[in-house]
Amino acid sequence: MNSFPDGSKKKYIIACTGASGVIYFVRLLKELFSLECELHIIISGSGKKVLEHESGYKNQNIKDFISEEFKNLKIKADIFEHEENNFFTPPASGSFFHNGMVIVPSSMKTLGSIASGTADSLILRSADVCLKERRKLVIVPRETPYNRIHMENMIKLNDAGALILPASPSFYHHPRTIEELADSLTARILNHIGIESTLISPWNG
Repeated sequence: MNSFPDGSKKKYIIACTGASGVIYFVRLLKELFSLECELHIIISGSGKKVLEHESGYKNQNIKDFISEEFKNLKIKADIFEHEENNFFTPPASGSFFHNGMVIVPSSMKTLGSIASGTADSLILRSADVCLKERRKLVIVPRETPYNRIHMENMIKLNDAGALILPASPSFYHHPRTIEELADSLTARILNHIGIESTLISPWNG
């Protein structure tokens, strides 16, 4: 179900930062755009640069970009894109009830800033709100190898209530394309924000 008992749509915050692996962000948006939900999207300045480098993004409206990438996609979601330095938006407030935030991919700078309690951008503030309000926060770091500081920051965030979901796709479903490989991770993200995904079959032994 993608709505509350009163019939209102479920709400999700999706953020993209300046780490490699924006294919996960794009594939996640493809799936979410097709659902009847409310999406609040935040892309950092560095995230926009990586999107442009790794995909066909040209610093345009994200709805237009996803529509161009997936021509036959039927968009059902209500989409709101927020500037990273605009704190006068719903995600910046604890009074904005939502069903989960995903940062994908997350740079180690973003991860470390959240772990230290820094909230000087909308992405960081929104994540900080998730932790203080005990709402679902899924962080998808894309880095290798990890140094001790990275791991200590991840432990701090885990202990504070975030879910650390590394960008580690699976291979048991025999992916034939990069997109199928990425979708194994997309499916895990969706499942962890309460959306049952059929992108890949579950492991049955």
